[in-house]
Amino acid sequence: MMPEPPNPQPFLDDDGPEPARDTDAGAVFVLQSKGQWWHAGFHLTTAIVGPTILTLPYAFRGLGWPVGFLCLTAMGIVTFYSYYLMSKVLDYCEKAGRRHIRFRELAADVLGSGWMFYFVIFIQTAINTGVGIGAILLAGECIKIMYTELSPNGSLKLYHFIAMVTVVMIVISQLPSFHSLRHINLGSLLLSLGYSFLVVVACVYAGTSKNAPQRDYSLDSSASIRVFNAFTSISIIAAIFGNGILPEIQATLAPPATGKMVKGLVMCYTVIFITFYATAVSGYWVFGNKASSNILESLMPDEGPSLAPTWVLGLAVVFVLLQLLAIGLVYSQVAYEIMEKNSADVNQGMFSKRNLIPRIILRSVYMILCGFFAAMLPFFGDISGVVGAVGFIPLDFILPMLLYNKTHKPTKSTFTYWLNMSIMVVFTGVGLMGTFSSVRKLVLDAKEFKLFSDDVID
Repeated sequence: MMPEPPNPQPFLDDDGPEPARDTDAGAVFVLQSKGQWWHAGFHLTTAIVGPTILTLPYAFRGLGWPVGFLCLTAMGIVTFYSYYLMSKVLDYCEKAGRRHIRFRELAADVLGSGWMFYFVIFIQTAINTGVGIGAILLAGECIKIMYTELSPNGSLKLYHFIAMVTVVMIVISQLPSFHSLRHINLGSLLLSLGYSFLVVVACVYAGTSKNAPQRDYSLDSSASIRVFNAFTSISIIAAIFGNGILPEIQATLAPPATGKMVKGLVMCYTVIFITFYATAVSGYWVFGNKASSNILESLMPDEGPSLAPTWVLGLAVVFVLLQLLAIGLVYSQVAYEIMEKNSADVNQGMFSKRNLIPRIILRSVYMILCGFFAAMLPFFGDISGVVGAVGFIPLDFILPMLLYNKTHKPTKSTFTYWLNMSIMVVFTGVGLMGTFSSVRKLVLDAKEFKLFSDDVID
């Protein structure tokens, strides 16, 4: 059920009519505009600060200490700036009488091109599906970790746990609107702080114990492989910082939304600063170039005892598992909004039989598909790299600068114009190289896996 594009016209500075929302079930039911700035902060933090940060030591092993720090810091600065510009563009459009609640409509209207509508929808679908698959896969892996500790010779496989997670996701995905997730996403924010702290404690314990692993921070001896690994790592970091749904998050704010999203961004990046650096530094410090794509796997190796107290690791795994449910819900909202815009009847109640039955069926099928591919293709680290290069880099590093230049029209003599152009050029190149290197690694790893494998390949 592909939505119909608007009839975009090049963006004008004069006031234009706001699109009618009273007949738009996706807007009325899913993207309700009732939230405060701190609610947007909760949503944004859940969309960015997730268990993918446990992949940061793995990303560092393809970059090393200096370049790893540089890339992590640069990505943080550029994404904050990018999201700030995106919020300014949305505020600008709202003041002009065009409040956009969907990324695809914003891009098509500002750039005056119908193909941008479909481009953004394609990229958002890739992001939503990729994150949905990754969230279910990692959640299943978390349960497997706990199961293996309790029953080392148990018969249950990874795909069994993925099926369990999928069932839970089907149930909680019936929460009707993005705004209804605000309390869940507050819990998600606290959980991210909690397991980051526990992982740091576990890494410090492992690194200072008598069984501390030997540290090797050297990069691959082959120059070409070092380049491929570096761009794969950059793509992973881009995916970790990315969200690709900022307009939809800002849509949940009660109008006028002007200025509110910036406060939410500050809240989010405060949490990012605490969690990202702590996890990356502690994990890479202990394991170096042997860091797994999930640092908890490194702390709980298949052979030998755990490298940190079991209760610390177990609690971290529980926190991760719980937050993954919130992340799966947040990234499914665009898909649900598209579904309900085409399937629901806004003239009948949100919980009427006419709207409830299609919602249950469509959302359940969506989650089942994500769960199926998570079980079939256990490539968590590789999926992060591909999604980062193909999805997050265009939406979070390129389009916001283009949209800002188009609406605010900074002159070519200004620093802002050239900064935006430079970021667009650099990250276009990074995205192309990252796509090539990430797909290359995915192809290489594909030779090592079997359908519905019991192991997540690094």
